Amino acid sequence: MKVPLSWLREYVETPATAEEIARRLRVSTLDVERLIDVGVVDADGNLGRFVVGKVVAAEPHPNADRLQLCQVDVGKPEPQQIVCGAWNFGVGATVAVGLPGALLPGFPGPLEERPLRGEVSRGMILAEDEIGLGADHDGIMLLPDGLEPGKPLGDVLPLVDRVLDATPTMNRPDLLSVVGLAREVAALCNGELRLPSPVEPEPAGTEPLEIRVEDFEGCPRYIGRLFRNVVVGPSPQWLRSRLHLAGMRSISNVVDVTNYVMHVWGSPLHAFDSEKLTAGRILVRRARDGESLTTLDGTERRLISSDLVITDGDRAVALAAIMGGLDSEVSTETTEVLLEAANFEPIGVLRTSERLSLRTEGSNKWEKGVDPYAAEPAAILASRLLVDVAGATLVGHADVNDGLPARPVVTLRPGRSRTLIGLDVPDEEQATILERLGFEADGWSFRVPTWRARDVTREADLVEEVARAVLDRVPHTLPLRRSVVGHLSSRQRFRRGLEDVLVGAGFSEAYTWSLVASDPDPDALRLPDPMSGDQAILRTTLLHGLVEAARVNVDAGNEDVRLFEVARVYLPSADRLPEERWRVGGIAEGGFDAARSAVEAISTAFHLPLEARRASYAHLHPGKAAQIAAGWLGELHPTLLDGSWGVFELDVEALHEPLPDRILYEDVVTFPAVRQDIAVVVGEDVEAASLVAAALEAGAPELREARVFDVYRGDQVGDGRKSVAVHLVLRAPDRTLTDDDAAAVRGRIVALLAERFAAELRG
Repeated sequence: MKVPLSWLREYVETPATAEEIARRLRVSTLDVERLIDVGVVDADGNLGRFVVGKVVAAEPHPNADRLQLCQVDVGKPEPQQIVCGAWNFGVGATVAVGLPGALLPGFPGPLEERPLRGEVSRGMILAEDEIGLGADHDGIMLLPDGLEPGKPLGDVLPLVDRVLDATPTMNRPDLLSVVGLAREVAALCNGELRLPSPVEPEPAGTEPLEIRVEDFEGCPRYIGRLFRNVVVGPSPQWLRSRLHLAGMRSISNVVDVTNYVMHVWGSPLHAFDSEKLTAGRILVRRARDGESLTTLDGTERRLISSDLVITDGDRAVALAAIMGGLDSEVSTETTEVLLEAANFEPIGVLRTSERLSLRTEGSNKWEKGVDPYAAEPAAILASRLLVDVAGATLVGHADVNDGLPARPVVTLRPGRSRTLIGLDVPDEEQATILERLGFEADGWSFRVPTWRARDVTREADLVEEVARAVLDRVPHTLPLRRSVVGHLSSRQRFRRGLEDVLVGAGFSEAYTWSLVASDPDPDALRLPDPMSGDQAILRTTLLHGLVEAARVNVDAGNEDVRLFEVARVYLPSADRLPEERWRVGGIAEGGFDAARSAVEAISTAFHLPLEARRASYAHLHPGKAAQIAAGWLGELHPTLLDGSWGVFELDVEALHEPLPDRILYEDVVTFPAVRQDIAVVVGEDVEAASLVAAALEAGAPELREARVFDVYRGDQVGDGRKSVAVHLVLRAPDRTLTDDDAAAVRGRIVALLAERFAAELRG
């Protein structure tokens, strides 16, 4: 939500600066993401170079068909000659002018007096986008008649402003309005609240307005107002600019009024072309199964019986609280408007919005819960504006409801507040805080304001209101810890150990998206309503996120990139929900050796068996891929990322499974080890890991370690064969092994290798 501070300060008077307001709100109320500076630069007298002008003469440029040569009164003795490319004005128009020397937002330098097609232009007649007050560049801004030429433009338009970019929590829909924020600022910054109080327009008649609500549970209140003599057209510049700074585009004066009032009071409104309604009546009901409605976006929506709709008695003309219908849209031909200021139940709005995948500014507010009492001041303000900016005449009014909800009354014990908050907040201060937030006191019983009736229902909620007003007093120290409750599970300790091992191996931890655009598993779970196409599928592998992270680092010029991630993947299952598995994955420059060294580091650190076998994966380089019990490793296929990259991905649960619950001491130093090497010639297709596994099997229990330290291919062993050298470490727990003992173990190993792999012992 974006709120211009100039707008906010209309409703609350406070000496607090923009930074102080943002800080207090951030600490006590909502997430303030940033303060945005908008408009022109306020330095070196720049504001003084923007003035109101009055066009006293305008004629086609003698040397250019698309330009006008204008004489503009800017309060000086003689009019300024200005060349302009817009044609939406003429003699007598009141315009915004930038004089020579003015610095415009986004312009490389100040305006200069310079010739345009042979005629000197001494300034610029401004469009709204040129000073950050809108997005329109089709024509220049037209200001209200009667403004004095030469008047500072900053007195007419918000040339300099700051915009508060904030995000309220789900339980505070009242903050989705300028009035709601003004209440907070008044309470937190010792400000004086000045709520909008427009003069209610006098009705020009009492025409009957037929409004009926069949479902008061879905629509607790419906205010309708009928206007005639409406002139639909562009909004005045102040309204266009204010909506632009709030993040909305201007459409027409009637629609802009509804959007403006929605921002003021947080209660969305809608305008119907009354002449397009059957007999101008309104009936609020549930949809009929199979009923359809074409909404303002041109999409035909199939409705079900749980959807709440606004009808004209015969057909649906709007999807209640979400979007109006195309057939009743206000257009430039509209002269009669029926204004809707209603209230809708939030859960039904949310369900319909999600089912139809249709989210709007209005539905976002309704689904969080809107104060039903806000509908009346919203209707009054909108009526005043429709009369002022669209020339409308109010001729009919109706307020249909089944009784508005009573305001809750909650009792507070100030001593209980001090206990829960942990700060000494005096009784009088607690009462003052609550009263400034709109709670009416009767002793220590407080009547909750209507805009907080949904989320303040018990004493703890009142304590929270007091607490958040004094949060900035909490000392910046950690509480004294007298005891520790809870501990890490074995699996949690193992995951942390994995992280430590990889960091020690030179890797940096990465965090990548769980939601991806595509996945190699065709059965990967796809979200039914993704936020975007790039985040539509739950990943089944960490690989692609790590590859993308490595690519970003390479593009940034980083060298020796080594990244790892310990995170979940989401595997398809027979159930509605996926199977979540912890994986550890990594990517490092250096090809297969880089991946192997990382996996070996994990194996060594946790004393895990490591037996690798040849494998083939689409994402790995052919001939440089291996599979182990817990996953895979290899060299990344060159088409996925330029360079030579080693990658691996292992299942954390599979790695953890062989680890014992308790580690028992075993003597390894009392008696010395016997170390021997053997070399055997085997076929090229025999994997070295298989030889090691067979050696450990045959040499048990004396053989404690076996590892390959050399592989030779050449004329001495023949074509299609290789020589594999294995280092053996033998040890017994109760004695020193003799040469005969070692020879016996060696013999068993050689015999099994010969039997299983046709291995021949080299001399």
